[in-house]
This record gives sequence, structure tokens and C-alpha cells, in this order.
Amino acid sequence: MSPILIKTIQFFLSLSLLIVLHELGHFIPAKIFKTRVEKFYLFFDVKFSLFKKKIGETVYGIGWLPLGGYVKISGMIDESMDTEQMKEEPKPWEFRSKPAWQRLIIMLGGVTVNFILAVVIYIGMAYSYGRQYIPIDSLKDGVWVTEKTIGDKLGIETGDKIVAVDGNELESFDSVFGELINGNSITIIRDGERIEKEIPIDFISTLLDDEDKLRFLSVRVPFVVNKVPKTSHNKEAGFKPKDKFLAVNGQEAVYRDQVIAFLEKNKGKDINITLQRQDGSQDQVTAHVNAEGMLGLEVGGYTMEDLEEQGYFKINTEEYTFMEAIPAGIDKGVTTLSSYVKQLKKIFNPETGAYKGVGGFAAIGSLFPDTWNWATFWSTTAFISIMLAFMNILPIPALDGGHVAFLLYEMVTGRKPSDKFLEYAQMVGFFLLIALLLFANGNDLYKWLFK
Repeated sequence: MSPILIKTIQFFLSLSLLIVLHELGHFIPAKIFKTRVEKFYLFFDVKFSLFKKKIGETVYGIGWLPLGGYVKISGMIDESMDTEQMKEEPKPWEFRSKPAWQRLIIMLGGVTVNFILAVVIYIGMAYSYGRQYIPIDSLKDGVWVTEKTIGDKLGIETGDKIVAVDGNELESFDSVFGELINGNSITIIRDGERIEKEIPIDFISTLLDDEDKLRFLSVRVPFVVNKVPKTSHNKEAGFKPKDKFLAVNGQEAVYRDQVIAFLEKNKGKDINITLQRQDGSQDQVTAHVNAEGMLGLEVGGYTMEDLEEQGYFKINTEEYTFMEAIPAGIDKGVTTLSSYVKQLKKIFNPETGAYKGVGGFAAIGSLFPDTWNWATFWSTTAFISIMLAFMNILPIPALDGGHVAFLLYEMVTGRKPSDKFLEYAQMVGFFLLIALLLFANGNDLYKWLFK
């Protein structure tokens, strides 16, 4: 099956699940408070529906425009802009006739379900898969800066040990990337000295200028021969599979980054290499570095477990009982939400350049892998669910958060905004959302065309 098709299937499966459950978050409390729900739709039914069926007083359907979904609640100014209904006298079953606290619960239902869903997914993942990570303090000789230009921008070098961001000690290597994007300062240990550096305000912009370099850090791994191709110009040099480099021209060169540096300096030359054979013995070979700085070898062949066994780092594995998975899932949900809020703060600051990373449907779709993996699918779905929850609660008219803001105003002041005001606010919010949608998907198009 095509990788693009696999991504597309995952995207629509995830999106459909999230929309249906979000709208159920509005639908269920509306029915509990005896409020009439006229429509329940997955996707928008502009002009026509792909499917619809009326059950009781509600029409259930699937629209053709996959930009979201909605429930049409009687007596409410929403995306349907049904102003004619609002001109009539309020009916007991209408949204506008219900007490403010009931209307507030109905409006908060969607985002509440989205967050609870994410937590439930994280609980299930903790129970089913546990957690495996590399403790950052277990990296014997620091990190490998694979993209030097980005490392220079940040002020870190290969061999540095990253210990904290914004003064908060880091636990796992995988957490470094998110923390650096959200953070303002980084603490490293270099040659035994603890150093604190400011993260440049436009660091995110630097990353987004070349998204292929986003993973600019790696654990340091040894230079190990996996295979000597028959076409290699060094096929007679004496290399064997599992040979591990120890030195080049008498100088230590154990890690891949060290060997690459020597090869760059010795293009077109012969070099003497000290190797550790698979049986533990040492040997020396002479090899030629071509004009591209390559030896013509296939490198690798060690698993993460092999590298752990040889002491390059540790791999921690945590398994959870169901009861232990509950607080772990809640903590993961809260941490993910907090991280997302920090990212949004960066986006709203033009100096960071983070707005370049705002994406639409293509960007969301790219979060899914091009091979089917249930763990990744559920993890991505949980993240999108949190993202939708927070975006929907923003106090923008036309979003749930806009309705909530007006309801809170009503509950505090005792005065309800007029229907005409709510109608205009809904229109303004709608145009704001269209502008955001165009900007986000325009960013996707720009990246596709020019990057």
C-alpha cells in the first residue's frame, strides 16, 4: 500500500474519531438538559450530504467537506447562522432558554471530552507499551551535534552534556528537542564546567528554515563496519563486518563523529586505522579516503541494545500496572498540554519566527507515519486531541471558547449579550477562522512548492 495512502487513512480515521467524540461532548449534556439537537454531523454538509438519516428529532449525517463537524442545537447562534429561528419566541427546549450553568456545561463538553480522550489513550499506552527511554545523564560522552550550523546557533558542541532547560533538569534524551523549542536557556557541562547559555529568540526560525535538520542532535555511536560492499574502493584493505574503529593515524577516533571529522581532513589520502575485531583483538589497516571523504563502507549493524550492553548509554524500561498507568497517563496529558501552550506562546511572538511552523491539514497528516503502527497512531491521535481541545477553548467567537467567554460574562454580570451582538461576533469569529485556515494551509503549500 502506498505510504501516502497509509498516512491519509490514518489522518481521516483519527480526525473522524476526534470530531465524533468532540461533538458527542456537546450532544450528551444537551440531551441530559432536554435541549433539542437538530443535527449531528461528521464533516460539513455545505449544499449536500454524503449520508443522512433522521432518528427522533435529530438528523445524523456525514458531510463532504472534511473541515470539522458540528451539532446544531436549537436556539443557539452557531456556524449554521440560523438567525430566523432566533427571531421567534424562545421555546422551552431551546439552548437560549436554559440556565447559564447548563449552557456552560454544554459548551465545555467538547473540549472536556477531547482532553479526557487524550488522557485515556495515554493511560492505555502506558499500560500496553510501558515507557522506554534513554536517560540523558547516561550518555557517557555527551551528545553528537549532527548539524553544526544549528549547534553553533544554539552554542553547543559535540561532546557537551545537556543537563537542563530553563533550570529544569532533563530526564530523557528524547525530551531535549521539545524542551529546547519551548525554552529560553540551556545548561550544559563541557569539559567538566557547568555552563548556562541563552537560547536565541529566533532559534525556532533557524530550525524551520530547513526542517530536514530538526533532529540536529543524536546520541554518540561508535563507527562500526556493517558490510564491505564488493564495489568499495577499500574492499581489499582488510575490513571485516563488526570491526570497530579505535583510532585514526594514532589519534583516538571511536565515535562516528570523530571518524567523520578525520575523513573530512584527509580527503584523497591514505590513513592508518586501528580496529577492534569482533573477537576483541586489535588490528591495523591502511585505507584510502576518496575525494568525497568516504571509505566506501556500510556502517552500522549495532542495535540499541548492543550499544547499551557496551556502555554507551542506558535504556530505561518502565512497565505499569493498570492502576499505575492512570496517574502516568494523566501526567502525560497535562505535560503535553503544557508543552503545547508554550509552543503557542512562541507562535504569537513574531521575533521567534515560530509562525513559519503553523501548518494546516498537510502538516497534521504528516504527523502520522507512512507505515502502519498502532502505538504511533494512538500517540499522534492523543496529541491532536489535546491540540483541538486547547484551540477550541480559545476565546474566539465561533469557537467553543467564544461561547464560554460570553456565558461567563453573563454569569458574572447578570446581563446576557443580545442575539444581534452574538450574531455579529459569530461572523467575526468565522472570518478569523477562515483567515487562520488560509494562512495555515498556505504555509503547507509554500513548503511543498519551495522547500
